[in-house]
Amino acid sequence: MLNSPRVCVQVQSVYIESQSIPEEERFVFAYTITIRNLGRFNVQLLRRYWLITNSNGQQTEVQGEGVIGEQPLILPGSEFHYTSGAVLETPLGTMEGHYEMVAQDGEIFRVPVPVFRLAIPTLIN
Repeated sequence: MLNSPRVCVQVQSVYIESQSIPEEERFVFAYTITIRNLGRFNVQLLRRYWLITNSNGQQTEVQGEGVIGEQPLILPGSEFHYTSGAVLETPLGTMEGHYEMVAQDGEIFRVPVPVFRLAIPTLIN
């Protein structure tokens, strides 16, 4: 391998009140992901995996090719942003997962996305 890939992931989540229907147990959240390539070589995002858990402990797995229909190539020193969403049956939940990426030399590696909260603002202390 040329050099150990250094990729940093940051997440911001927000409750989408206008699309949520609490009385029907529908809570809509958006999250914005920033993926930064801190290494010296190109990396490309191939696949994603998410584990979504609501506050009742119900888990949903989501996996697939790329993100938002793209498999972005991220150049050294640059970043890729995207926004997506999740619908929960509870006003509080979490997401965690990983991205499968390929380095410029062809080596496939995983970038973990640590657990982050999905919560309506009144539940955040």
